[in-house]
Amino acid sequence: MITLEIPTDKKVYFTSDHHFGAPTREKSLPREALFLKWLNAIEKDAGALFIVGDLFDFWFEYKKVVPKGFVRILGKLAQMRDNGLPIYFFVGNHDLWMEDYFESELDIPVFHEPKVFKIFDKTVFIGHGDGLGPGDKGYKRMKKVFTNRFSKWLFRWLHPDIGVRLAEYLSVKNKLISGDDDAKYLGEENEWLILYANKKVNEQFADYFIFGHRHLPMTLPLKNNQNALYINLGDWIQYFTFGVLTSSGFQLCSYSHQNLSEVFLPKSNRDV
Repeated sequence: MITLEIPTDKKVYFTSDHHFGAPTREKSLPREALFLKWLNAIEKDAGALFIVGDLFDFWFEYKKVVPKGFVRILGKLAQMRDNGLPIYFFVGNHDLWMEDYFESELDIPVFHEPKVFKIFDKTVFIGHGDGLGPGDKGYKRMKKVFTNRFSKWLFRWLHPDIGVRLAEYLSVKNKLISGDDDAKYLGEENEWLILYANKKVNEQFADYFIFGHRHLPMTLPLKNNQNALYINLGDWIQYFTFGVLTSSGFQLCSYSHQNLSEVFLPKSNRDV
């Protein structure tokens, strides 16, 4: 368990499933700009920031190359971290090939498995959620292949221009990777992350079980322990939701995006 000492006048923020770069680089830019606006807004009262997976729609670290783009986001995270804000990154199914770039360049710890934190005297279980619980067997098989050292070694032999383009295409088109099937609520008895949390709470109590991956913002008391809360953070594609934990409790919030198209205009469309 990792204990965070957060001042009671500060807030801990949770965000996930941004999928920046999708469906195309150009169409992603307004959402990236909105996320930057949100980061600027929370900076004044943030005591910690958790990015709970799928920040990028695709990420792969060659030994000397990382995917092009996302400079403003990476720069902002670096600036927040340099100013002393603790930031924690959990890999998702789209950025599961994250290795040490965030840690070495941004000083942001990267977690490949769920972790338990102690925050404001609350026990918080955090993970992206992919591959947890019953079901999702097709993805679980695919994840074993993708995370295999030999598979990653083979992929590195592709030229980055080819490898990244191929992976970006599959990330959008392959439903096992894209998560398109995750957009519909299946009912509490069929939601495998809820089933996972209900089982886990019997083994290891947590006040909050916080996940991403499902793209469905929700909070739900667990049947096996009504004092424990299942939380899904939603996404920054349709809902633009995020979590806020304070000394008073947890809230799921939505960031206004009514003028999303006006947040960012490509340089060629700006007034000169």
